Amino acid sequence: MKALRFHAAKDLRIDDIAPLADPGPGEVLIENRFCGICGTDLHEYAYGPIFVPKEPHPFTKAHGPQVLGHEFGGVVRAVGEGVSHVKIGDRVSVQPLIMPRVGDYYADRGLFHLSSQLALAGLSWHSGGMSQAALLNDYNVQPIPASLSDEEAALVEPTAVAVYACDRAGAIAGSSVLITGAGPIGILTAMAARAAGATQLFLSDLNDTRLALAREALRQVRTINPRSEKVGDVVRSETEGNVGCDIAIECVGNEHALKNCVDAVRKQGVVVQTGLHPHENPLNWFDVTFKDIDVRGSWAYPTHYWPRVARLIASGQIPALRIVTKFVSLSEAVEEGFDQLLDPAGRHLKILIDLSR
Repeated sequence: MKALRFHAAKDLRIDDIAPLADPGPGEVLIENRFCGICGTDLHEYAYGPIFVPKEPHPFTKAHGPQVLGHEFGGVVRAVGEGVSHVKIGDRVSVQPLIMPRVGDYYADRGLFHLSSQLALAGLSWHSGGMSQAALLNDYNVQPIPASLSDEEAALVEPTAVAVYACDRAGAIAGSSVLITGAGPIGILTAMAARAAGATQLFLSDLNDTRLALAREALRQVRTINPRSEKVGDVVRSETEGNVGCDIAIECVGNEHALKNCVDAVRKQGVVVQTGLHPHENPLNWFDVTFKDIDVRGSWAYPTHYWPRVARLIASGQIPALRIVTKFVSLSEAVEEGFDQLLDPAGRHLKILIDLSR
């Protein structure tokens, strides 16, 4: 079986690996259809190992070489004993979070995504989406509506990140929202905010090409390049009362982007941090206190989001497929996928690997 595996930084290989075993109790074997290349995958390729375990993972025991890919979907090919929610031939999307289901403080409270033993298919599990097949736990495999395409099934995972960020922010009908970062997550977050009822959207990024792609993907969004305009000034000048936006969501993991969020949000507004910061970053805590704002984190997503997010995409309320700018085969994935996405020119947003090619 062909699989794209992480061996070390700048060392991704298409390997021939042994076929996966038949599913055991509570397991499902799927034939993968499409898999997205995520920013996390790019960071592993450029600087890893980061999330790929150097030693066996404490829960899954997985370690490198690691099959990559956690944004994917496919078709059920076999099910193990006790699996009843999917059957052979069903089209599915993969919810990639893996953790203890009982006996864990957060799991016992239904907050599976906050488990201290959390693992992910495609990062710390024996299977991933950048291969011809994957063996998963039954709770990782979610059936999808007939109206959701195979390509869209691979976009449920990043869209779930965006929907949760908007939920954490409390986005409601009539909200004004700033998103910093016009990458796939930033644009999906803007789409999710619009689906939640936001009527005024601002999107900032340093890359004019990505801002142009954002305008194509999402109409009626005010784009801002911080090199030519001050984000906070633009947002204040174009919001009611010139006080700033209700919500600001940081989708970059960048110190300056976070500071722009704090500056642009109105008093008693909400700032949500979604992007992963690589190191500690200072924040003007006087402004946080003086403006009486909330600063909240947003980590991944609750695992029960899958049906809801799939419906949002299938209905067209979140047109997630618009962020896809290229399709590649598995054999092309490194040069035409990973390397293209790391190009500073930023000509692409989301690249999907077509496992049927």
